[in-house]
Amino acid sequence: MTHKIRLQDLAILGGRPAFDGPLYVGRPNVGDRQRLLVRINDLLDRRWLSNDGPYVQELEQELSRLVGVRHCVAVCNGTIALQLAIRAADLSDKVIVPSFTFVATAHALQWQGITPVFADIDAKTHNIDPGHVEALIDDRTTGILGVHVWGRPCDVDALGDIARRHRLPLLFDAAHALGCSHEGRMVGGFGDAEVFSFHATKTVNTFEGGAVATNDDALAARVRAMRNFGFAGEDQVTSVGINGKMSEVAAAMGLTSLESMAEFIAINHRNYALYRRQLADVPGVQLMGYDESEHHNYQFVVLEIDAATSDLSRDELRDVLRAEGVLARRYFYPGCHHLEPYRSSGTAAPLENTDAVAARVLSLPTGTAVRPEDIDEVCRIIRLAVGGARDLRARLFEARFGAPRASRQ
Repeated sequence: MTHKIRLQDLAILGGRPAFDGPLYVGRPNVGDRQRLLVRINDLLDRRWLSNDGPYVQELEQELSRLVGVRHCVAVCNGTIALQLAIRAADLSDKVIVPSFTFVATAHALQWQGITPVFADIDAKTHNIDPGHVEALIDDRTTGILGVHVWGRPCDVDALGDIARRHRLPLLFDAAHALGCSHEGRMVGGFGDAEVFSFHATKTVNTFEGGAVATNDDALAARVRAMRNFGFAGEDQVTSVGINGKMSEVAAAMGLTSLESMAEFIAINHRNYALYRRQLADVPGVQLMGYDESEHHNYQFVVLEIDAATSDLSRDELRDVLRAEGVLARRYFYPGCHHLEPYRSSGTAAPLENTDAVAARVLSLPTGTAVRPEDIDEVCRIIRLAVGGARDLRARLFEARFGAPRASRQ
């Protein structure tokens, strides 16, 4: 690692990159490798690799216990989990969803011929704005799909009230939110169903996977049937289904990951606290906060960059970091309503808060692959860049155009 002391040390100005290899926003948590290998050897010995095996059943039981619901149906990935929950809830026509989310949330609707109606977000929480949700409801609306962005729960109470008054199903994309709580109650049991992702970079992973959590017995039964081609018995197909089953090896990874979940979260929390302390007084750079009275997985370290105060835009700071090997990311830029096929549909209303937040957030590396000394260096780079922002921009302008910025008319 190369420590940055002076502005001219920055790689974007020709210095040596701080990191010899890329520092990713998130790399997979592995857990106890030996425990995983024991499980893999066991499932190979039993020759039960798929089709609702013992490890899948155990994982579902452990997840149900963790989040406090009657049913947690494991499937092959989070997008399939969303699609199954949407279909099981009998959504159709138009469903209200935030634009500030990973595009899979919208695609899970569009793939089934359902039109996502994009709602704006609250600029402070980054979650869907209940007031805008209610304003968008019309006679074609068949449901609401909220997203717990960064693992911080939506306003589940306000959304629940709206859904009840309008007699609409309420689902939540909880891809970020395993291990998080609202008023002491774990995410997983809100609305009609919640959907988790166990993608490789999530706090708990199954290599790739997802689950539908619900207290609705009938909805859970429909999801279970649909994930297995619609079978309701050995040779009886009662509905249309797909192959959404989770494999035994994926479930083995999930169980191993769950066993180390507290350790993963503790490391995430440590990293978050280090960033918070070292960036607290950097002008125009605000670290997104968490309510410490609730449970969180602290999976995301997100900055909001106020370019007017920092004299450096979000994208300029991102370029500085990437030159150093710090692969900071823009989430969820530019918003689903600016992506295809939604951009070309011409149906999205202006989303002022979504556009503003998407233009200023930057996610930083964290997780078990990130060391405290890595965070020290990332914060040192940010402090150097912001502290010398005007000089930095002038030098970059000169390097690009061959003349000092002030001399060009």
